[in-house]
Amino acid sequence: MSAAPPALLLASSSPRRLELLAQLDIVPDQIHAPDIEEVPQAAEHPRLYVRRMAQEKAEASRDIIPGAIVLAADTVVACGRRILPKAHDEAAAERCLALLSGRRHTVYSAVAVIDAAGVLREKTSQSRVAFKQLDEAEIAAYLASKEWQGKAGGYAIQGRAAGFIRWMQGSYTGIVGLPLFETRSLLRTAGYHAV
Repeated sequence: MSAAPPALLLASSSPRRLELLAQLDIVPDQIHAPDIEEVPQAAEHPRLYVRRMAQEKAEASRDIIPGAIVLAADTVVACGRRILPKAHDEAAAERCLALLSGRRHTVYSAVAVIDAAGVLREKTSQSRVAFKQLDEAEIAAYLASKEWQGKAGGYAIQGRAAGFIRWMQGSYTGIVGLPLFETRSLLRTAGYHAV
């Protein structure tokens, strides 16, 4: 008789991450949103920051279910080395959209998994996105949609902002918030066999 597979704890309250996991027929046994300080260190590169956040979220959740596999992730939008905030008010979203208008930017999405033995592994996807030049009416309409709320860089690629994107390269699911290729690979290495 084989042992039951370890439980899976998702260290995130993001509905988008749950939806993405469902694409792999994965339903976490428990969800825990860790309370960590999400502030970049001075001169911290966006790739290093997103990796650190994913790892800290996983570490902060590792004792919630003893022996469980812990899955954590973080996503940031960066213009050069500048990390754009998660837009929590309309003014922040407007600043992000004005900065992204007509430019290319990078989306880093890190995944950290702690296996049942306590070993932490991490992978990071890097995607490039180019926005069209946005006019004032487009920005105003997008702000009115409220779709920007809580989104890294003030936009959601899976919504209305898809119409602003003239080019992208990399992981679409990473831009949404959970790169499924990297996630599946890490979970399988940890002993959780996703489809």
